[in-house]
Amino acid sequence: MAVLVDSNVLLDILAPDPVWSAVSSAALQDALDSGRVIINLVIYAEVSVGYDSMELANDAIPTALDREIIPYEAAFLAGKAFAKYRRRGGTRRSPLPDFFIGAHAAVGGYRLLTRDPTPYRTYFPSVPLIAP
Repeated sequence: MAVLVDSNVLLDILAPDPVWSAVSSAALQDALDSGRVIINLVIYAEVSVGYDSMELANDAIPTALDREIIPYEAAFLAGKAFAKYRRRGGTRRSPLPDFFIGAHAAVGGYRLLTRDPTPYRTYFPSVPLIAP
């Protein structure tokens, strides 16, 4: 089963985060050793914030990661998860990136490598999580 890797794991490695870098690096390597690892446009956008150009962002992101477009079915599911969030008292006015990431994993049948499993457990309980 392929793995969608959350931006927080990549940022731990690329920053590098003094607490999480080694753990996230090991988890990403395990995912790569087990098969296909994917990012999407939302993950790319979150990671690219720290780079001055697209070329620099592209150079920083490991080439072993496949890039995949978020399917419309996942965008619809993200909207439904966002509606649930709002009914539960969430204050944001537009869907959070985690909703698109979680929905993409759910629709794609992917495992999700993340350091922040709580929103995914809450809104996408069927997605198998890898949480270092």
